[in-house]
Amino acid sequence: MTNEHKTFRELLRASFKSDDTEEWLDVHFTRPIGLAFALFWNRFGVHPNVITIISFFLGAAAGVMFYFPDLYHNIAGVVLLMFANFCDSTDGQMARLTGKKTLVGRVLDGLSGDVWFLFIYVAIFLRTGNMFYDEIGYSAYFIAFAIAAWAGFGCHSRQSSLADYYRQIHLFFLLGKEGSELDNSAEQRKIAESMPKERWFARLFYSNYAGYCKSQEDRTPKFQAFYEQLRQRYSNPATIPQSLRDEFRRGSLPLMKYTNLLTFNSRAIIVYLSCLLGVPYVYPILEITVYTVMYAHMRRSHERLSEQMTKRLASFQ
Repeated sequence: MTNEHKTFRELLRASFKSDDTEEWLDVHFTRPIGLAFALFWNRFGVHPNVITIISFFLGAAAGVMFYFPDLYHNIAGVVLLMFANFCDSTDGQMARLTGKKTLVGRVLDGLSGDVWFLFIYVAIFLRTGNMFYDEIGYSAYFIAFAIAAWAGFGCHSRQSSLADYYRQIHLFFLLGKEGSELDNSAEQRKIAESMPKERWFARLFYSNYAGYCKSQEDRTPKFQAFYEQLRQRYSNPATIPQSLRDEFRRGSLPLMKYTNLLTFNSRAIIVYLSCLLGVPYVYPILEITVYTVMYAHMRRSHERLSEQMTKRLASFQ
């Protein structure tokens, strides 16, 4: 680690992204366990990306367990998903403490959650179909599939990607470029195009990541207008006045609770409860309704803030 003489508490603090963006449950539960794992794996020189890949399998196995209606399999699913999340926390904390941060690691980290929930949504769709098959036949599977697909692809993936984007924006104004992973689709596209054709996998990787960034940018037009003006005025991000950073941070901070709610912890808790209680279909229904309302409010509020900051920038001395 970066400093072997630091205490566990000091290392824990150093492994946080920021006080603004950390959730209470992560601070007091997930991060301490993640740090213990990070310290253990670092002794053996294990790269953070390896830990991320392990989390893929744990999360996928958890999804399979949620397909079964009995308590034993569902408890196993809870435990497996918790350990997948510990690994997900471990890789990020290890990367921040050791400096082993890579774009591949960031993308893998985001992809891990997608893999977990893909298996979870499939399990819920099949389990729900099984529950109602005797009453309405194969229509139960079609209805359950439609709800799960809408919740997963139409709601969850879009909500999570924008929540992550808003957190990176907040970290940019709080900590600067070095403390954020705020990327630009045009720059990522240029990197992809600059790759030799024989490095087809790298080209594909950067092209896909550029598309991911573009989807975030397309949904934030007023922030893009503000950010473009900001970059034109301050070509070096380090020269952005601290007072301007602080003003944006104050407006963005109340939205961090929504970015946290729209990522992992709250969703996992609802999955645990709905599956353990034998009503797995409750989770995708809440995703489509409650989470969509939170997402719309978060997006509208951030765009309003960006519009205000654009006006503020025009008069800023």
